[in-house]
Amino acid sequence: MEKSKQLLGNDHPDTLTSMANLAGTYWNQGKWKEAEVLQVVVMEKSKQLLGNDHPDTLTSMANLAATYRNQGQWKAVEALEVVVMDKSKQQHSPEHD
Repeated sequence: MEKSKQLLGNDHPDTLTSMANLAGTYWNQGKWKEAEVLQVVVMEKSKQLLGNDHPDTLTSMANLAATYRNQGQWKAVEALEVVVMDKSKQQHSPEHD
């Protein structure tokens, strides 16, 4: 991840992918706080670079919600999952096509 940042910059999609992958590794190890820190960055950068409705942004939000769930942060889980659900419904509605 650090090499990606140095070579490509903090905002490059490959850097975000590296960050998300490392967050996933932390998540699988039960290192919730470490995963959370990276997932928040990935989510915020995804919003900036891709937009709030982009599928990758929604995935990053769902991943963060799962981390919050494992930490018992129920209000944060609900807030993120409601947004993900609503935006996903909008994208898959007949009016969206």
